[in-house]
Amino acid sequence: MKALAMEFQKIRRRRVWLIVAALIFVQILWSLWDIQGMDAHDLSQGWMYFLYQFPLLNSIMMPVVAAVVASRLCDIEHKGQTFKLLNTVMPAQRLFAAKFLCGALYMLTAVVLQLVFMVAVGYATGFDGNPPSDKLLYYLLFTTAVNLTILLLQQMLSLLFANQMVPLSVGLIGGFAGLFILFFPQSLERFLLWGYYGVLMFVRMNWDKTTRIVDFYYVSIDWPGFITLAVTFCAIYMIGRTLFMRKEM
Repeated sequence: MKALAMEFQKIRRRRVWLIVAALIFVQILWSLWDIQGMDAHDLSQGWMYFLYQFPLLNSIMMPVVAAVVASRLCDIEHKGQTFKLLNTVMPAQRLFAAKFLCGALYMLTAVVLQLVFMVAVGYATGFDGNPPSDKLLYYLLFTTAVNLTILLLQQMLSLLFANQMVPLSVGLIGGFAGLFILFFPQSLERFLLWGYYGVLMFVRMNWDKTTRIVDFYYVSIDWPGFITLAVTFCAIYMIGRTLFMRKEM
């Protein structure tokens, strides 16, 4: 806890929260523009619409946000060359964990704000029925899991490379790749970390070309995909922590 508190103290003037706020603001504007003029058919499946739309938005924006958050947390040590100094105060693995927990709280806050927005706008717009609490909890679990795994990868890169353009470039490329691969079969999405926003989606869309009517429907949750993601998270954590401990400070 002391190490985590120290991380928040170090970034208190770095305005990391602005990154999360900007993300939510853009997504809110996008969603508000998109739900204008919903008819009765659209309102009847409004909750599914949000649960379909937000993973798509996340596949573009969240990798970039994770890259920026990780960079802001780690480049302060690179600029001040304080890794060796910090290593005399705490073990390297504790510093690695503290930075990850600090960034994870920001990423978790982003998902919670998304859920608050979904529920508030859903009630205000008049979506049919009550919010599907179980589906919203699944969204919270899956989106947070993908966010944290990507954040962990970005943190590993930000700690290993003094030049932060390297991890930032990975985040930008990952965001485009995650969106692009959504147009491919789901079996291919499993081979790309950023594609798991699509792998763990449980709402699909059917568009009738003749009537131009869009229908959303629930599909079974891909638990094997979630387990694969969890294993990937553990592997990246162990590899990243080991490389950081062996890094020449």
